[in-house]
Parts: sequence; C-alpha cells; structure tokens
Amino acid sequence: MILRRSAPLHPMLQGLVMRSTGSRYLVRGDDGKLHECVAKGNLRIKGWGSTNPLAVGDRVDLLPQLNAEEVGSILELHDRKNYIVRRSVNLSHHKHVIAANLDQAMIMVTLARPRTSYGFIDRFLVTAEAYQIPAIVVVNKIDDLDEDEQDRMIDLVDTYQQAGYRVLMTAALTGKGIKEVKDLLVGKVTLLAGHSGVGKSTLINAIDPALDLWTYEVSASSDKGQHTTTNAEMYELRIQGGTVTSPTFIIDTPGIKGFGLVDMRTEHIGDQFPEMFERKGGCRFNDCLHKDEPGCAIRTAVESGEIAESRYRSYLDMLNGVDEEGPYRLD
Repeated sequence: MILRRSAPLHPMLQGLVMRSTGSRYLVRGDDGKLHECVAKGNLRIKGWGSTNPLAVGDRVDLLPQLNAEEVGSILELHDRKNYIVRRSVNLSHHKHVIAANLDQAMIMVTLARPRTSYGFIDRFLVTAEAYQIPAIVVVNKIDDLDEDEQDRMIDLVDTYQQAGYRVLMTAALTGKGIKEVKDLLVGKVTLLAGHSGVGKSTLINAIDPALDLWTYEVSASSDKGQHTTTNAEMYELRIQGGTVTSPTFIIDTPGIKGFGLVDMRTEHIGDQFPEMFERKGGCRFNDCLHKDEPGCAIRTAVESGEIAESRYRSYLDMLNGVDEEGPYRLD
C-alpha cells in the first residue's frame, strides 16, 4: 500500500499587501483571495531605518487566513524592486515607506480649492526620480477655474512639460480626461498622490465606479481638503485595455503634506531634476552646485528661460534644507 502524505493545513501562498493598518495587513493572495494577516516578529528586524517593516505593494510569503475566526501570517518579505518614501512624522531621521514595487507614480494637483504649490510638486517629482519611478503630473478640476487660474494652469503645464514630464488635464467629476488616465493605468501598479481635496478618490471612482470610495468637498472656510484617506491603500481596478491581461492596481495615499529627502546627499539633488541633469556637463566645475559658481550652465539656462525659474527655486530650497512642512511657496 502506498502511503500519501496529507496536504498541509496551512499551505504557503505568495501575495501582495493591499492595506496596512497598525499591526494588521490585508493581503491579496495570488489566488485572488483576500486575507487578513499579521506579520511574524522577525519581520520587524527588517525595517532598515524605516518606521514600517511592510508597506502597500510589498510581495510576501504568507500562511493564508482559513476562516473568519483566525488571521493569516506574513512570513517573509520579498526584495523590493523600488519604493517611495516620506520622512517619518515622529522620527526625523527615519523614513516611512509609502508604497513599494511601483510601475509609475501620478501626482494630482489643483490650481485652486485647494491650491497645490510648486514646491510640493517638485519634492514629489524629485523623490520619484531618486527612486527611479516614472512620474506623471495630473492637473485636476480644470473645469472650475477663473481666467486668472486658467493662465496659471497654462504656466504650470508648460513648466512640467518643459522639464520633460507628461502632463494630463482632467475634470474627474465630469469625466473629462479620464480615458487618457485609464489607458496609462492598465496592467500596472500606480501610486496616486496629492493634497487632500484634489480629487484622488473622485478620479478612482470615475475609473472604476464599483469601488465607490468616500469623497468630501473642500472646506469653504479653509480652502483645504478633508482627509478621507488615512492610510495608503491599494485597489484592484476592473478595467481592460487592448491585449493586457495583467491585473491593474492603484494606490490611493493620504493627503500627505510633503516628502522628506531622507536618502539624498546634497550634491545629488540637482541630478533628480531631468532638465538640470542633462545640462550639468556644461558647467565649468564638475562639483558645481549651481548656486553662485562661475560658468554655471544651469543658471544660464534659467536666465534664458530654458529651465523654469520655479523649478530652480525649488532646487535651491531643497539645497538649503528649507523644511517642506512649513508654509509652501505657491509660485
């Protein structure tokens, strides 16, 4: 008689972290099922200067949740292909991993109600460049602008297109520009960032109405958005495009105020501005910081209008350690 080993009660799975709330994680197994999990203690050792051992987008090995009365266990964290961080709120020398294993990042901005600063946009883009994550700028609420705001929108679009970024314009409430955004999302993992109130949840609802995420109006008294998203969370979108069969995921993030340049040396900041990086070879000195050195190709490009003055001022703010948690420069 041949004895057959019975299948284990807890078969190992691989999965994707969809949500992190305190010590609990929602993990999508590769079988498509969702599992509430806790992390085994040894994972906390792997924080490597981060305040969170696991982040949305992480690939993990897990023992699945078999019933509602018990939770699954995350046993192992896979290597990350990339990640994006902000400075820890409570520990200034630590980083908080917002999300991992991204194909691209979108920053959603608005010209008014609320107004997004150039400084915030540039910090996000520099952070994405530093972690080698392709970034796209999405200008939302373009149907709700007066004449002066429309002029400022044109300036903003020109600034970031000139810097080499793709810029999309949307009105998420009415559906304008949604198809172009949707086409860029299909089959990818995308981080969506921006201040509270710019319309991130509205955009996601427009792309996949079945999700029905909560949204709130911008406060009329403060001109700021209310925080409807408290933790980064990944959603699987039910959209199809061409012959793409890979699942599509979008990560909605809290309306975080800023991104700390926690892993970056001063002399490397300029390299994260594509329009500066491509011109730095023209500087007289190899170690030029583009401040007041003679023969600086970057300052010459700013003076000639080839590099936007707002981008250069953002660079100087970062170089001088201006705290992004302070008042934002708006232009």
